[in-house]
Amino acid sequence: MIVGIPKEIKNNESRVGMTPAGVFELVKNNHTVYVQSGAGEGSGFFNQDYQQVGASILETIDEVYAASDMIVKVKEPIETEYRLIKEGQIVFTYFHFASSERLTKAMVDSKSVCIAYETVEDAEGTLPLLTPMSEVAGRMAIQQGAKYLEKPVKGRGVLLGGVPGVAPGRVLVLGAGTVGIQAAKMAAGLGAHVTILDVNMKRLRYVNDVMPSHVVTEFSNEFNIRKHIKTHDLIVGGVLLKGAKAPNLITRDMLKEMRPGTVIVDVAVDQGGCIETTKATTHEDPVYIIDDIVHYCVANMPGAVPYTSTVALTNVTLPYVLKLANMGWQSACNLDKALSKGLNIVEGEIVYKEITEAFNWEPVFA
Repeated sequence: MIVGIPKEIKNNESRVGMTPAGVFELVKNNHTVYVQSGAGEGSGFFNQDYQQVGASILETIDEVYAASDMIVKVKEPIETEYRLIKEGQIVFTYFHFASSERLTKAMVDSKSVCIAYETVEDAEGTLPLLTPMSEVAGRMAIQQGAKYLEKPVKGRGVLLGGVPGVAPGRVLVLGAGTVGIQAAKMAAGLGAHVTILDVNMKRLRYVNDVMPSHVVTEFSNEFNIRKHIKTHDLIVGGVLLKGAKAPNLITRDMLKEMRPGTVIVDVAVDQGGCIETTKATTHEDPVYIIDDIVHYCVANMPGAVPYTSTVALTNVTLPYVLKLANMGWQSACNLDKALSKGLNIVEGEIVYKEITEAFNWEPVFA
């Protein structure tokens, strides 16, 4: 199979779809790999690194798409890429269709085979291709939140860890999944007081068992959320519904109950956000303020640490890329149930029901 790795063109996205080590494995399996010139530079991988393991370098993104049977990338195609995607071409990436009706329609019209990293689901119900980026984003949420709590950027002026004689900052984490656990771990490591909310008691018991005593758990409901937003300095939104739009746990009216300078980091922004006032931002212009509340809603947070993110992503995507390349998408998905759940749009048909539900469309499959 011919596999193409284009350069990411989303704002300040420096990750790349595959490391040279991953390309080496594809070439070893007798596949042809085309890498767009400069695609890996932001992650610290250069053209010669890819050439040394057997890849060929193409100058333009148009050439990569035109030559390839399968595109392996990081972020969803943006508007300038829509025209490049061919009928029957496999596109393997993060799509987050439920947050973009325009992208969904474009991929339906392309008649390509869209396999979404974020909905590949194993027998245990975990999302192996989403997990490493959720780990990165959860940890980054605390780094960024701590920075934007500083007064020069309109935060409350609170140091999360406090100092002797001064109470530490308070962090509220919505969701005890991968993002929430990693955020709580980082915040606790800084010495902050952490409250983590979830509707899954099994997850809360796990948090209670593994986290230090200054991380406390409570059941998530509107009453408890309204109670805690009044007293916490940093709020991390880490809610995920597989393949579907995230629910709004904090509404616009609730912002007025928070103290001025409170910071919200909505990691769920890729799926529409779990805060009503969330709108996607970029690393170039990451924050905005509504009702004196600082919102950090960067839609590709792990893109700020591209070396770590690219290596972590290739570690988990490579086995699936090899299956798709070795067997073709139909055989690979028939034999691998986890991979089959990654199928979102197949040659013009939406085959993942949460997408149609997000837009109130009529299902086009049984």
